[in-house]
Amino acid sequence: MTKKIDDTTRYERLRERMGNGDIDRRSFLSLLGAAGITTGLSGGMMTSMASQARAAGTELNFEGWGGVVSEALRKNAFSPYEAATGNKVIDATFGGENEVLTKIKAAGNTDGHNILHSSGVSWYKRWVDNDMHTKLNEANIPNMANVMTAMTDAFRKITPDGLSAVPYNYGTTGIAYNTKHVTPEKAKELGANLLLDPSLKGKIGGWGGDWANRAWYGALQSDQDPNNIQDWDAVWDKAREHRDLVLKYWSSGAELMDLLAKEEIYVTEAWSGRVAALQAQGHPIAYMDPPNGLAWMESMFVLKGSPMEAAEELLNFMLDPATSIAVASGQKYPSALDPTKVEMPADVQALPAFDATGKLETLVFRDPETWNPEEKDQSKTWNRVQKGG
Repeated sequence: MTKKIDDTTRYERLRERMGNGDIDRRSFLSLLGAAGITTGLSGGMMTSMASQARAAGTELNFEGWGGVVSEALRKNAFSPYEAATGNKVIDATFGGENEVLTKIKAAGNTDGHNILHSSGVSWYKRWVDNDMHTKLNEANIPNMANVMTAMTDAFRKITPDGLSAVPYNYGTTGIAYNTKHVTPEKAKELGANLLLDPSLKGKIGGWGGDWANRAWYGALQSDQDPNNIQDWDAVWDKAREHRDLVLKYWSSGAELMDLLAKEEIYVTEAWSGRVAALQAQGHPIAYMDPPNGLAWMESMFVLKGSPMEAAEELLNFMLDPATSIAVASGQKYPSALDPTKVEMPADVQALPAFDATGKLETLVFRDPETWNPEEKDQSKTWNRVQKGG
């Protein structure tokens, strides 16, 4: 019997033990890495190119959002992947993708940038428009078969000849509030206008790093459809009103959680998973999605010039149900895997924005065809507004 068959048998036995409840997901991943098993993650054998990558010790540079999200990826995906393959994932934190795009443009190349935890369809199109995309060999990523087609179809509309990213998770940007200072009844009554409550002046926060986020909420507050804004002046007037009440604009998910946990702010728009993490820690933070609140899907985007076989191997590893579910549980965002194909545990089903149908029909996503053409002018307006203009 060859070693490859031995590895496959060992992998299948580990999966069977996990399925029977003899070991949990964490133990499964640890044993997988300790055994050096790299077959079976897709239900088949890894390619010879992957073996060559292991021998060479390929390095992959990953950039993400930091905090509990990066911790979950490191613990449940990157470290087991490194143990199983001999490759190395160098993970770093960014405050936003525009920061990475600016660095790449300044350098004139993508050296040191391989995989981004990218913010969905709008940014996918932006990377493609900047000619920084790749074409994944999906034959090397068989676990893609379990990903929701509602997500992959959105990306295929932009690059019908082949994907440059795999969808990985989704969530919403709703409103977080401290229940010691804001009642659920008040939050429900005011909706998006809770962020403009003058009685909370100096205890309100906001995400300052993304003009489109501020504009989305400005549209809601001026009674407009965010995907069909007719009056941009009204949008920025609401952003100014919000600015004058804000204690601080946060720039990362980690900072958002810190401000809420220390009760420096009582109200802010917030990412659903970060609020779920705070709730799990026992903080009195509630969360609501106002009508037409912003939903988003995130992907693992592979940039031009990356070592493709190693990247595809990592993406397939990350999409393995055991890995994807473990990361979803850790980072508090629902997995991109279709829950009608892959059974999700109770803790994932309980996450904000979780859609049991796998169709995502109840969520409102930003339309890149509407929003991306506005970026140049409206981002400049937001910069002026943020500075007091």
